[in-house]
Formats: sequence, structure tokens, C-alpha cells
Amino acid sequence: MTGMIIVWIVVFVAALIVEAASFALVSIWFAAGALGALIAASLGASVTVQLIVFAILAGLLLLFTRPLLKKLFPHKFIPTNSELEIGKTAVVIEAIDNAAGKGRVRLGGVDWSAVTESGENIPEGEIVKVKEIRSTKLIVEAGLSDTKNLNKEN
Repeated sequence: MTGMIIVWIVVFVAALIVEAASFALVSIWFAAGALGALIAASLGASVTVQLIVFAILAGLLLLFTRPLLKKLFPHKFIPTNSELEIGKTAVVIEAIDNAAGKGRVRLGGVDWSAVTESGENIPEGEIVKVKEIRSTKLIVEAGLSDTKNLNKEN
């Protein structure tokens, strides 16, 4: 029995350390389950009962408290810089040809690789609109000849 008490203390402390390091509400339920199993072990319960107490306590707390805590502390989405570029206009600085794997645009003073969603070729000097970003490539749309919508940084 003493061996299981030590095991549950180690599991409890490890779960608390992981939770303190992450603050992600990932392992707090395992700490609570380990505490329940530690109490069961201290009272002389068999290893099977200890494991059942651990699983049920951790599972029930996870099931019932996580949704509540997610509502109380909603995770707000903060767009990255690249996501802020969607919808902006850019200037084609190297003709876009999807088949040849070529094409570059200048957006906000930065040169990007670019392809068109439709597969059409776009000549150098045209103005395009950013539709999507995939990895390090901009997916652009042609047909924006109105230069008054062009971003000032370009």
C-alpha cells in the first residue's frame, strides 16, 4: 500500500506542475483524480479501487467542469499579421503563371509568391486582391484595375 501512496503523490505533483506550466486546464483533472486515489490508497483500498476512483473522478470533473470553464474564459481569436492581409490589394511584380510556378506580388512593401485561384495568368503591373494565404503564398484574384483601392504601402 505504501508504494501506491507514493505513486499517487508523484502523479498528483506531476499533474500540478504540468498545469502550472501550461495554464491550459489540461491536467488539473488528473491532479484531482490522483488526490482522490491517494485518499483511497490511504484508507486501504485495493489498487483496482484506486484506479477506478482516479478514472471516475478525473473523468467526471473533466466532463462537467471543462465546458463551464470554457464559457467563463473564452479563448479570443487574435489574427496573425498574415491573416490581416486578406482582402488587401497588391501589385504584380512578376507575371503570375500557375502552370510555370511563377508569380510575385508586392503587398505592404513585402514581396510574396503568388498564384491565382482560378489558374489564370496575370501580367506584371496588374493590381490583384488577396483572397487567401496558404503557407507563404498569396492566393490572389485578378481584375482590379481601379488603382484608388491600392494599398499605399505598395
